Amino acid sequence: METKQSDYFRNLRPEMLGIIPVEASVFLEVGCGEGAFAANLKAKRAGTETPAEVWGVEMDEAAAGKAAAVLDRVLQGDVTAVLSDLPSGHFDCLILNDVIEHVADPGALLQSLRPLLKPGGHLVASIPNVRYFFNVVDLAVHGRWDYTEEGILDRTHLRFFTRSSMIRLLEECGFRVEAAIGINPTGSIKFRLVNLLTLGRWSDMKYLQFACLARAGQAVE
Repeated sequence: METKQSDYFRNLRPEMLGIIPVEASVFLEVGCGEGAFAANLKAKRAGTETPAEVWGVEMDEAAAGKAAAVLDRVLQGDVTAVLSDLPSGHFDCLILNDVIEHVADPGALLQSLRPLLKPGGHLVASIPNVRYFFNVVDLAVHGRWDYTEEGILDRTHLRFFTRSSMIRLLEECGFRVEAAIGINPTGSIKFRLVNLLTLGRWSDMKYLQFACLARAGQAVE
């Protein structure tokens, strides 16, 4: 029987493809799983003026082995342990889909990855939104903060972000945020009513995650 973890490793994440810079052609995906997202990216770019060369880093040995069959190069291990094997100034775009929240020190990770980008290169990241409507309801109304097997309070999450704190983190680490787009919205009628009553002040609570696009620059002192 396959586990939730195996499904996680082969998640296609089609909602993230639209935020990938069209001019980028050399990618590094941190936490690439079995390579499903990167393989999809490569397939979409095949035969175009910017075909995708994708490197991957994956901690899970079995997933990394499967990713090696579809990516151009895969390094197995913690990204901080394999940094010396990654060429500086080589990549047009770094991809971190649901990675930052699993890291004890996201700022240190982002700063260590930035030199891998070419000048003006991009970072693409998917980050869960702790202000998601139902998460806030559980906390504010029901007084609950219960960890689960997946979602906002996935028990493997070490850090939590709102849209504004995501942007601040990226800017402090030397990235200029060009877009922070809500993805995987709730269709809840309850949310629509509350958002209407608050004149749209809670609009960011509609989204389970945000897709961030940022360009490498200088860290904020």
